[in-house]
Amino acid sequence: MIGFIVFGLVVGALARLVLPGRQHLGLLATLLIGLAGSIVGGVVANALGTGDIFELNILGSIVAIVSAAVLIAVIDRGTVSARAR
Repeated sequence: MIGFIVFGLVVGALARLVLPGRQHLGLLATLLIGLAGSIVGGVVANALGTGDIFELNILGSIVAIVSAAVLIAVIDRGTVSARAR
């Protein structure tokens, strides 16, 4: 479980590095988005038959980072537009 949390934080941090510009997210939000991305990556890897949901593999890791980056972009865009109102 601790490994899953650490991997979620790494995924969230890598997803933030992939996106251009500054994101207005804290450490907890980065961790939660990374965990969500990790779950999505695990589900996709499991569906493709390359590994289990909680198993670390390259395809699941790539999908996790991409899905976390998409989540960060959507959430950050929503918070920026809410602040503009």
